Amino acid sequence: MDLPAKKPAESLFGSKQFGWGERTYIMGIVNVTADSFSGDGLGADPEAALEQARRFALEGADILDIGGESTRPGSQPVSTREELDRVIPAVRLISRNLDIPVSVDTYRREVAEEALKAGACIINDVWGLKKDPSLFELAAKRPAGWVITSNQRENPAEDIMAAVTSELRETALRLLGLGVPARNIIIDPGVGFGKTLAQNLEIVRRLSELKALNLPILLGTSRKSLIGQVLDTPPGERLEGTAATVALGIGGGADIVRVHDVAYMKRVCRMSDAVVRGKIWK
Repeated sequence: MDLPAKKPAESLFGSKQFGWGERTYIMGIVNVTADSFSGDGLGADPEAALEQARRFALEGADILDIGGESTRPGSQPVSTREELDRVIPAVRLISRNLDIPVSVDTYRREVAEEALKAGACIINDVWGLKKDPSLFELAAKRPAGWVITSNQRENPAEDIMAAVTSELRETALRLLGLGVPARNIIIDPGVGFGKTLAQNLEIVRRLSELKALNLPILLGTSRKSLIGQVLDTPPGERLEGTAATVALGIGGGADIVRVHDVAYMKRVCRMSDAVVRGKIWK
C-alpha cells in the first residue's frame, strides 16, 4: 500500500460534496467545554451549541467541529463519561436540525463511536489515532472522515517538517492499509501541539511541502499561542494574526481552515482564493 498518486478530486462528508482545489473550506469550532483556551467554551449546553452552529452555518461554515475536552497545553483531561455527556447531546441536536457535516474533536474510541452513531461524519483526532490505537479498528469498520494530526507533545522533534511529514505519512498508510479510502483522510500538521514558536511558524511557512502526501490539508492556527507570542495579544485579540496565518496557509496549499471567527475568515478565504486559485466564490 502506498499513498495516492494524486490528491483525491473530491470527498463526501454527510450530504456535502467537497471538491479539493476548488476553494478553501471552513471548519467552525464549537467548544462544549468550560475551559477553552480561546474563551469561547459553551459548557455542556446543547442548545447553546446549536445556536452557535446555526450562526456559523449562516456565516459560511462548511463543517462544524465539536470538542468536549480542552486540548490547550497543561489542560486537565476529563473522563470519557464527561466528554460523552458534553459532546453527544450537542452532536445529536445539531445533526437533527442542520444539514452540515459535523466533526468531533476526540481521541477516545468510545466518544468517536457514539458521535458517529449520533450523526457526526468526521473524527478529528489531535493525537493522530495514537493515543487510542483502537481507533484504527473503528476507522476500518465505519465509513467516516478522519483528520489525523501530527502531535509532538510526547516526542519533541528538532527537524519539525521531517517529523510532521513522517508521522502523517505513517498514519495515512496504516489507514489506507485497513481499507480507508484516501478521500476520507485529511492531514493536519498540528500547529501548537508540541512545537516551539519557531517550529509553528516554520510549519506555516513550509506548509506546501505537505502537498507531496497527496491528501487534503487542514490548518488550525486560529487564536493559537504562536499568534499571541508574536503579537503579544490575548486570545480574544488575535483576529488579524489568525487572518494572516489563514491567508499564508491557503497560499501554501491548505484545503480546510479550522477557525473560531467564521464570518471574518470566510472573507479572508474568499480573497485568498481569488489570488491563489484564481476563483471568486460566494
